Amino acid sequence: MPITEDLLADWTALLHRCGTTADPEPYGRELLRRWSEPQRRYHTVDHLHAVLRHIAALAGHTADPDAVRLAAWFHDAVYRPDRSENEERSAALAVRALTAAGLPAARVAEVERLVLLTVTHDPAPGDRDGEVLCDADLAVLGGTPEAYAAYAAAVREEYDFVPEPDFRAGRATVLRQLLALPALYRTPAARERFTGAARANLTAELNRLNA
Repeated sequence: MPITEDLLADWTALLHRCGTTADPEPYGRELLRRWSEPQRRYHTVDHLHAVLRHIAALAGHTADPDAVRLAAWFHDAVYRPDRSENEERSAALAVRALTAAGLPAARVAEVERLVLLTVTHDPAPGDRDGEVLCDADLAVLGGTPEAYAAYAAAVREEYDFVPEPDFRAGRATVLRQLLALPALYRTPAARERFTGAARANLTAELNRLNA
């Protein structure tokens, strides 16, 4: 089954589990259209699929796994590399779409909160849903050096309109912020699996940018 149809089936099942009063398929296709926009190189359907896969692996840590899955679907649903409010716009989109789908207000508010957490990737201690979403989103940092290099190259392509010196400075700031987090990963499973590789990958990229 193609990845988009696989994801659409997952979305449809998710919305039905959450009690939608509308047909979830049309909006699922709209979300997949957004994730397939031409300006995307890293923040694509493949990224969405990877995040959902990591959430499935970490689901035992969550308080509300379906809220985390919904947040994954929306966390980069609005993505324009030349704008600085993508997460806020994505959270607002989630509120509109999930309210229209008839989901309970409390779960909609939780999804909004989770999407906004991806601005900083710094959930409060004990925020189990936030920990899983942020760990799943940052799992790419803990890949093999080859996989990390492909991720970094795709990010550079998304910002191809930014001159190289400006990109290097901005990217270095992002890397330093990630390295300065109290912990890159908060769930025990992700911390054990990804921390060492992620710190090595981030440090190596930062050194290349500063060379």
